[in-house]
Amino acid sequence: MAEASPSTTERGISRRLVETIVSLALMGVAALALWDSYERGAGWDNGPENGFFPARVAWILAIAALATLWSAFRREESVFVTYEQLRLVAQVFVPLFLYVLAIAFIGIYLASALFMALFMLMLGSFRWWQTLLAVVLTPLIIFWVFELQFRVPLPKGPIETMLGY
Repeated sequence: MAEASPSTTERGISRRLVETIVSLALMGVAALALWDSYERGAGWDNGPENGFFPARVAWILAIAALATLWSAFRREESVFVTYEQLRLVAQVFVPLFLYVLAIAFIGIYLASALFMALFMLMLGSFRWWQTLLAVVLTPLIIFWVFELQFRVPLPKGPIETMLGY
């Protein structure tokens, strides 16, 4: 299979940029863990102090992050993800994020019904009656199983409160 010439490759986010951001974020986490570990005490007087093992793990994380950063600049520049691939990921991630956010305000049942309807109509190739059937039956079955049979309360919204649950 012939390789695409550089002028015909798709544009996207650089692998070097992603690896640099991730390694810097990991260095930040390692620095925070090291600071906390040494605040608690990371020595070994009469046995390990509270921060001894977390400090060792944080040092390992910091070294791994530095190695990742060094490696990022040694490699040839390449595309980590194309903008088209990123658009496809966003088509799933953004509704998923909104779904999780909606659970807090309208409850899991209504949020799940709306989330399912969105995916079935926009991304799937389902008929309207199949979507309606799934959107109505799935939350009802989940409510029956968890709330009535297992007695496990799930996050509720105003509709469930209005119905007395």
